[in-house]
Amino acid sequence: MHEVIVCEKPTSAEKIAKALSPSAKKKVYNKKVKYWELKKDSKDITVVSAVGHLYSLTPDNPKDRVYFDLHWAPAYEVNKKGSGFTKDYVRAIKKLGKNADSYVHACDYDTEGTLIGYNALKYACGQDNLSKISRMKFSTLTKKDLLEAYDNRIDLDMNQVDTGIARHVLDYYFGVNISKALMKSVSSAKHRFLKLSAGRVQTPTLSILVERENEIKDFVPEPYWLIKALVEGRTEDGVEDHIEVDHVDGKIFDKARAEEIMTKCQGKDAKVHKISLSNSKTQPPVPFNLGGLQSEAYNVFGFSPKKTQVIAQNLYTSGYTSYPRTSSQKLPESLGFKEIFSQLSHDGEFKKHISQLPSKLRPNNGKKEDAAHPAIHPTGILPQGLSRDDKKIYDLIVYRFISVFFEAAKFETMSTTLDIEGEKFRFRRRRVTHKGWMEHYPYRNIDNEEFPDIKEGDILKVLKLLADEKETKPPARYNQASLIKELEKRELGTKATRADIIDKLYDRKYITGDKQIEVNQLGTNMIDTLSTYCNDLTSEELTRAFENKLEGIDNNTSTRSEVIEEGKKEVKIILGDITKNSKEIGTKLYESYQESNIVGTCPTCGGNLVKRYSFKTKASFVGCSNYPDCTTIYSIPKGTNFLKKKCEKCGLPIISFGKPRQRACLDPNCGKDTTKPHQPEKVGECPECGKQLLKRSGRYGDFIGCSGFPKCRFTCSVEELEQKLK
Repeated sequence: MHEVIVCEKPTSAEKIAKALSPSAKKKVYNKKVKYWELKKDSKDITVVSAVGHLYSLTPDNPKDRVYFDLHWAPAYEVNKKGSGFTKDYVRAIKKLGKNADSYVHACDYDTEGTLIGYNALKYACGQDNLSKISRMKFSTLTKKDLLEAYDNRIDLDMNQVDTGIARHVLDYYFGVNISKALMKSVSSAKHRFLKLSAGRVQTPTLSILVERENEIKDFVPEPYWLIKALVEGRTEDGVEDHIEVDHVDGKIFDKARAEEIMTKCQGKDAKVHKISLSNSKTQPPVPFNLGGLQSEAYNVFGFSPKKTQVIAQNLYTSGYTSYPRTSSQKLPESLGFKEIFSQLSHDGEFKKHISQLPSKLRPNNGKKEDAAHPAIHPTGILPQGLSRDDKKIYDLIVYRFISVFFEAAKFETMSTTLDIEGEKFRFRRRRVTHKGWMEHYPYRNIDNEEFPDIKEGDILKVLKLLADEKETKPPARYNQASLIKELEKRELGTKATRADIIDKLYDRKYITGDKQIEVNQLGTNMIDTLSTYCNDLTSEELTRAFENKLEGIDNNTSTRSEVIEEGKKEVKIILGDITKNSKEIGTKLYESYQESNIVGTCPTCGGNLVKRYSFKTKASFVGCSNYPDCTTIYSIPKGTNFLKKKCEKCGLPIISFGKPRQRACLDPNCGKDTTKPHQPEKVGECPECGKQLLKRSGRYGDFIGCSGFPKCRFTCSVEELEQKLK
């Protein structure tokens, strides 16, 4: 009996092989693809892996005006440059999986993982006979879970397969066809090529960001006043304690009323009108799902959602944590909490907290569920040699896992009202009476304020009376974490795709900014144009409806063919709108693209300096918009960013480039005396050959180079040399 197990990635294949048999032998196909051979239960087993999607959708006839007739083809044929590395994996699976007696689908248990394995089995192994295929379902890559998944294999869920196929087809219909139509509209109107992209989820996401930008733009600030008083007081320990109290009206929008309060209270003392004490609890946090982990990692470490997702996936494939792409906020008892804590206790820092756990281990589960996987949790296997950022995410997952088992934190709150000449002021202070879970989760600050030693009827001296004039502020821009939350709230995209959608918007230059997402002119005009001429594409209702229909395939309330056919109808309507308004759409999109790429003013003729791309040289450059009448041009390095600052000498933009990042004027000759030959400055000895190190002037600033060039090619930045000398 020969059995073939197909996994999603090489690391998973190795862990599954070693879990099934410690004596599994590693083999190599064509000197590139690792696979494993072992014996178990009188079967010869081959464990082979994909590397993500090995097959991609492609049109039956590339010459078709619209692509609705699609088929699956090897990814290396569809995208020769980006997916060429998959060719050897396809060939390995074809050879090793041919004519096996049985097959095991052991890819990640979600829609994407199911589709990856199904396509590999169907097209590479040529296996259409579902009776030969069984499915492993696991949430961690630990030996215990993998053996259990192998011994309790289930049938392949064809509803899950159909959901995956329908999702890919819809994304292709919307993304490729509509992007192609938009680019064609620019080509027809302006005879220019402009790379544009639109998508079933991508465009409504951009629309949400543009909507927020418009709210900020249209916002009219309104002045208001906050009236505060600083009164004298002492703590219960007798330490002097100045108390800041706020007028009960809060924001006062009537200037006359604010002046009345100030006049009335000036020079008067405060009387303690009422004191009330109350107790409250803060429940432990809920276990992480992917969105929760991404949000917390952004707030604590500033990591982008995509970065967090990649790290969490690596921790999972290394066996340290559970499957990250889950919606669940629940931890079932079947995970074996005691065993996990026992293993984690081998780390001294974790042990300090684990040793204080209550005897009954009951997690504070959240409301959200996922039929496929539990909430993210550590497996108990302690990692070795993690990078600094990977360690941060691992520790975050572990401490969250520990904290959800502790009791609530308890607080006592003192709410006090003061009377100053008939005007009421108040303040609140809160102190911890029991730290609970907060003592075991180091990513939360614990408010612990001193209570003043006062009682009702006391007279307190007012030290200062203040009226702060402020203005109402517009709504805040989204950051990556808050946008992920918003997409989840609006049911747009999936837990696995939301970070990729945001990345794509950055890649297409529709948005910029790290801490706050700002929409570029191209992104704004893209949504404005599409909203005018084909509103369905920007509609989140349409996207949400299709998400529900895709879920319906899983639930047997809709079928793959129905969903795909409905998607085709909607795309035809949108394409009809684009065709009908092609010239207007193309003109507006091209003009907005031009506007979004203006980086400054031409010093020669006063025209616009525009960032452009040369297909001949395969490089970006900056040129004057009045070309060919004005031939001003500046070359720029790959990966250049244009900063908001201007050069103090010539007024051209300051650019950022290179690794480590350097800053310089767009004009490399700015401020240089080109009539005198430059004499390099001697700065030390070369650490590689011992010859003289020279400080030289390069195209984009100064650098350190060896005088023995070209035999010795040692170079470093001026900053790096200064650090070494320190």
